[in-house]
Amino acid sequence: MMKGMGDLVRQAQVMQNKISKLQEEVGRRTVEAASGGGMVTVTANGAQEILAIKIDPAVVNPDDVDMLQDLVMAAVNEAMKKAGDMMKDEMAQVTGGIKIPGMF
Repeated sequence: MMKGMGDLVRQAQVMQNKISKLQEEVGRRTVEAASGGGMVTVTANGAQEILAIKIDPAVVNPDDVDMLQDLVMAAVNEAMKKAGDMMKDEMAQVTGGIKIPGMF
């Protein structure tokens, strides 16, 4: 019985190491999302950090700041969703589809 428990602990440690390496690797990958037909573009990484926001000057209108704010928010939300989906997809490959609490 104890040998089986030791094997289980070792397997868990191997899985934990794979997950840590995966998080580091995916954290370096980037995704891009746009709104307003490309007027606002947001780049994020797999760690769900915003790396860049590009705004086409044509969309900057002092009389319609609300539209610009909406475009930025839409692009940021889409970039964050893409980054999260990328991490989930990669994590599912490592864990064999097993959901691990607290892990994406």
